[in-house]
Amino acid sequence: MPDKVLIAFDGSPLSERALTYALETFSVANFTALYVINPIDSILDVEAGGLPVAEDWYDNARERARRIHARATDLAAEYDVDLDTITEIGKPERVILEYVDDNGVDQIVMGSHGRSGLDRMLLGSVAETFTRRARIPVTTIG
Repeated sequence: MPDKVLIAFDGSPLSERALTYALETFSVANFTALYVINPIDSILDVEAGGLPVAEDWYDNARERARRIHARATDLAAEYDVDLDTITEIGKPERVILEYVDDNGVDQIVMGSHGRSGLDRMLLGSVAETFTRRARIPVTTIG
């Protein structure tokens, strides 16, 4: 059984299922939910919303991360588990792999897709990257 489990958590239904799976399967582990703010999203937001959106993109992303972590913490509380939550900034594949290497994580659990639209396609590619590059077990929940 792993000691440190990292859950890639973006608030999507599949990431909620991934967290639930981890809590039920690795009940004695230490859990961390990691949310990655991808700066590419700011470009997409500006394209859609113009300059006013650009000025607030980081604050909006941090607030979204806070809400996502609150949901993860609430889910973990249903299992009477303390959950560490981390927000990082960067390219999700790179950030998560670096976090795993730097923190002695020995199991990754993630949804097979993200939220919807482009996010779904991007996180799907993140999950695929992990199944090929991670040096530890990766469980994807579909």
